[in-house]
Amino acid sequence: MTYPNQPRQDGHDGTRPPQGGTWMPESGALPGRGSAYPEQDGTYAGRTGAPPAQDGPSPVREDAAAGRGGLYPAYAGTLPGQDPVYAGTLPGQTRTAPDTAAGPAAGTTAPPAAPEAPVSPARPGRDRYLDLLRAVALVRVVFFHLFGWAWLTVLFPSMGVMFALAGSLMARSLARPAGGVIRGRLRRLLPPMWAFSLLVVPVMFALSWKPVREEGLWWFVKIGCYLFPIGSPPYPEESGSTGGWLELTWADQAVGPLWYIRAYLWFVLASPLLLRAFRRLPWVTLLAPIGLTAVIGTGLVTVDGMLGDGLVDFAVFGSCWILGFAHNDGLLKEIPRYLAVSSAAIVMGFGLWWASGHLTEEGWNLDEIPLAQATWSLGFCAILLIYAPSWQRLPGKLAGWDGLITLANNRAVTIYLWHNLLLMAAAQLVDELWTIPWFGDAFGSYIEKSYDALVLIAIWPLIGLAILAFGWVEDTAAKRRPRLWPNGADRRGKRA
Repeated sequence: MTYPNQPRQDGHDGTRPPQGGTWMPESGALPGRGSAYPEQDGTYAGRTGAPPAQDGPSPVREDAAAGRGGLYPAYAGTLPGQDPVYAGTLPGQTRTAPDTAAGPAAGTTAPPAAPEAPVSPARPGRDRYLDLLRAVALVRVVFFHLFGWAWLTVLFPSMGVMFALAGSLMARSLARPAGGVIRGRLRRLLPPMWAFSLLVVPVMFALSWKPVREEGLWWFVKIGCYLFPIGSPPYPEESGSTGGWLELTWADQAVGPLWYIRAYLWFVLASPLLLRAFRRLPWVTLLAPIGLTAVIGTGLVTVDGMLGDGLVDFAVFGSCWILGFAHNDGLLKEIPRYLAVSSAAIVMGFGLWWASGHLTEEGWNLDEIPLAQATWSLGFCAILLIYAPSWQRLPGKLAGWDGLITLANNRAVTIYLWHNLLLMAAAQLVDELWTIPWFGDAFGSYIEKSYDALVLIAIWPLIGLAILAFGWVEDTAAKRRPRLWPNGADRRGKRA
């Protein structure tokens, strides 16, 4: 039974005793530091002409357009993929040339008939296919951090998918002034992190975490990353106690996932310039991060410290973010499908080939092989977006999961921030089964054999409690009425 996580700063990995011990994580849980998470708002698949988008509750999901406040926002004007609405033309009508059936006036030449411009009826709503991808990514990251199966990073590269979806949303939103868009993203990103830090940081100090004298004022600057994560926030290498509820590596487990918040912040701040570059030189801009990864992600050039970590993550997932721009602008639809898919397959094949020659102790964990992660994720996301359907509602049997998918999208940041701490708590709860009189003696062997499965069962109620306790911060950050369990039931009831 393994509980992998981000490699410790001292390079030490631990293992968990089969029973009664503490949860000592192994390395490799987080891509480059971690896997998935959460965030991004729904976008419209591969369409051009997108209107200014309403800001949403979090970097993972934006919920309601102005004047609606419900689960499926409606936008005035032209939706992505629609023809422009002419002045004076109502939805569903077409604009045609003036009637010239009676013939031209004497001495005049009949003007050519104006071509018809059919206007599609408005199709408000989120793209539920993209919401489904987000929910799958969240579940996959929980499984990966629990079981540590390296092949999951190949089966579904969650981080690449989430950055691609976020890039598409960002491109759509940047139809509005960039300053307002960036402020809106920060407003939705930072308060949930502050709530998390408000609990975690005091506990670390209470357990004897102290400033590093050799770093001087720089140490306090790094602490500021808990307020504005321009870099990965620091944490003690060891905290807590062996055998306690907070074992020695709990801080590493808890704070490790914050690398994603830093990476997302970098992309948000860079997006106005990246989008401008993309629209001038699309293919150069799309592939440039791959080239950067080949330089700084392979050891050819090494950048140390906080800056180096940020640059590697920016390079590895930069092409996925910019691929979201291509999806939003409709560039992927302009390429013949056979050519786009075959090109993506070649890029993915290169990623696997590179990984095969650079395997680490964790085997095929692409999170530890930057160039393989970058190329495999890019090709994988391209295929997902090339074949992306546009679902206003989940089809068939998927409709039965609508509530959970909606809840995951509304609370993706909360789930991502807290899930590692909750995995530790779930493991401790399972350990307590051995202390129950007669139960531990009678069923101890069964507990040991099914330990991981029991932790997997325990984590979901704990995530539910975290949503109830902290999820409302996402609504407050979005300047919306706080909701305890936003699974869309009220909206579905109105549609019924």
